[in-house]
Amino acid sequence: MQNLPKNKKIILFDGVCNLCNGAVQFIIKHDKKDIFRFAALQSDLGKEICNFIAVDQTKIDSIILYNPGVAYYYKSSAVIEVAEDLGGIYSLVSVCRIFPEKLRNYIYDYIAKNRYKWYGKKESCMIPTPELKAKFL
Repeated sequence: MQNLPKNKKIILFDGVCNLCNGAVQFIIKHDKKDIFRFAALQSDLGKEICNFIAVDQTKIDSIILYNPGVAYYYKSSAVIEVAEDLGGIYSLVSVCRIFPEKLRNYIYDYIAKNRYKWYGKKESCMIPTPELKAKFL
């Protein structure tokens, strides 16, 4: 696997999903501690990471948070982990842990299944602006 940045968590996201791209923009804006780097699931690196952590991309319709050498999270657990890392008021999302993961993921899956219908889809992955390029792998 290519050299991943040290001490950074990698968010793999659906690069053609408008909801996902909006979430990435939100995270970048609020990532005051510069914790995250991003890669589209459709990218070579996204596929390589999925293979490395043994996640079948054909069976997952989700955000993946990969902390190299430590752990990975997907679906609602990834959302909660990201919110906690953003800190401040966003860390209150962690209260969702009181709900069983199966219930959280049911809601997550419902939104994921309808995201293109509700938010639309791009023809290709987002191209970051020069200012944001360093955040993308």
